[in-house]
Amino acid sequence: MKSPRAIGWVAAAVAAAVATAGATSLVPAPAPPVAAPAAAPQATPPDAVPAGHATFTVLLDGPAARDAAVPAIEAAGGRVLRENAAVGALVVTAPPDGFVERVAAIDGVFGAARAHVVGTTQAVRGRPPAGRAQGPRGPQGPAGLDPLDTRLWGLSMVRADAARAIQPGDRRVLVGILDTGVDGSHPDIAPNLDVGLSRNFVTDIPTDPTGAVLDGPCEFPGCVDPPDHDGGGHGTHVAGTVAAVANGSGVSGVAPGVTLVNIRAGQDSGLFFLQPVIDALTYGADIGLDVINMSFYVDPWRYNCLDNPADPPEARIEQRTTIEAMNRALEYAHAKGVTLVGSLGNENEDLGHPRRDTSSPNHPPGAAYPREIDNATCFDLPVEGPHVIGVSAVGPQGEKADYSNYGLEQVSLAAPGGNGGPGGPEDLILSTYPKEILQQEGDVDAAGEITQLGAASGVQKACTPDGTCGYYAYLQGTSMAAPHVSGVAALVVSRHGVPDPQHPGGLTMAPAEVERALVASAHETACPATPAPSAPCEGSPGFNGYYGNGIVDAVAALSVAAR
Repeated sequence: MKSPRAIGWVAAAVAAAVATAGATSLVPAPAPPVAAPAAAPQATPPDAVPAGHATFTVLLDGPAARDAAVPAIEAAGGRVLRENAAVGALVVTAPPDGFVERVAAIDGVFGAARAHVVGTTQAVRGRPPAGRAQGPRGPQGPAGLDPLDTRLWGLSMVRADAARAIQPGDRRVLVGILDTGVDGSHPDIAPNLDVGLSRNFVTDIPTDPTGAVLDGPCEFPGCVDPPDHDGGGHGTHVAGTVAAVANGSGVSGVAPGVTLVNIRAGQDSGLFFLQPVIDALTYGADIGLDVINMSFYVDPWRYNCLDNPADPPEARIEQRTTIEAMNRALEYAHAKGVTLVGSLGNENEDLGHPRRDTSSPNHPPGAAYPREIDNATCFDLPVEGPHVIGVSAVGPQGEKADYSNYGLEQVSLAAPGGNGGPGGPEDLILSTYPKEILQQEGDVDAAGEITQLGAASGVQKACTPDGTCGYYAYLQGTSMAAPHVSGVAALVVSRHGVPDPQHPGGLTMAPAEVERALVASAHETACPATPAPSAPCEGSPGFNGYYGNGIVDAVAALSVAAR
């Protein structure tokens, strides 16, 4: 992967956090210890922003800069609302005009970024031609598999079904879903979701600056959803692939015995803000998460560049700040024992040879302009950030999905993501999905029955003996590939992890060792004999731009001895 400049003071921040284990990096709200019993759902209260002001992430040069920088920030018109001490980020409200440039000139301030949208999920809802039969639900399979697992060709491809007899996952292993939320009412999610540890770091935004619908009407007071709610659906789908419970109904995940933690940083619309993302990463590190799945990329810039001559001064400052803030957060999480997994994206683009960017900035609407992208100084985040295991997507025959990004510098592993076409939904990835989202989309009616539209796109319904029903949808994207890798990573920690002294009751394993087990055991897959002319495949059978080290293999990964 590309290596943005190192963050020298992260080690000091980690040391300070370890010295006060159990305290979160988000000031002032403390995080509960991992062993704490489940508590009532909690959400981060929204920041109070005066009329006519905007919110900014102001990044300091280091911890020692804070005392002198804060008065200068206030003199520039800003007011500090809170801070993330782990990465040296202040959340500041100020009148927007010229604030980024003014505050960036202050001694001790690295830069600033306005809190506009900085990410989007990496999935495409599959909707094959009408008339496709839904198909029967099969009986429960062997080795603790669930009835709909017969449709999970991805589970078989990564050999997670066979791995279950060796290691189904340990509840002491915590996997963070950094996404649009996780539906805690879903019967395949509820048994494995730790609601007490889960947090929501976002406030719903009903409309964008143009007045167009963004997240839509707020469902909860203060526009802050509880941390067991998913208003987008994407996060619940990802969570199910990682760790849907094996309960004899519906589907089961790659690691059905591990614990899920929702660290929501995405809007209902599938868009992300910088501050919630870094807050979620550092919070997850502080509570002892073992794996964090990141199926999104950083907007409003498709690539964040250090000094692109096409960008005006304020945009350059914001992009440099985004790169630095994300790198610090990723470094912090890695240093505290988190294995980081990210999706490569869905543009069929060689990230090592990026095309001209004509889509940025994509917020506010209509602001985009063409930019040439320099591979050495522009970054697709978080997947090109430090320590992130980049995952490309393959279809049911092991072929690179026609939408999947690729690249020798960026890809580490490949995994099932779906490659839909005229064949129907079975070539996509089936996983858990919120009932209310399917109802909004017309796939399920008010009585909870699958509509003709839902049947055409393969929506499934399964009910437990007590009458609780779960719903399942087909999606495709590198978002669906990444959680297969996160699930296998969780199995590796379950098998080879040791008791975590910083988080009693948890397990831990060095992320470098988890990654070593994944890449050393991956099923080597060579470039196709005739790759698509629009997507040349570089490299050897052992490592290439399509598959990296190969397709992830759960059984083989579990057999790699821990050092």
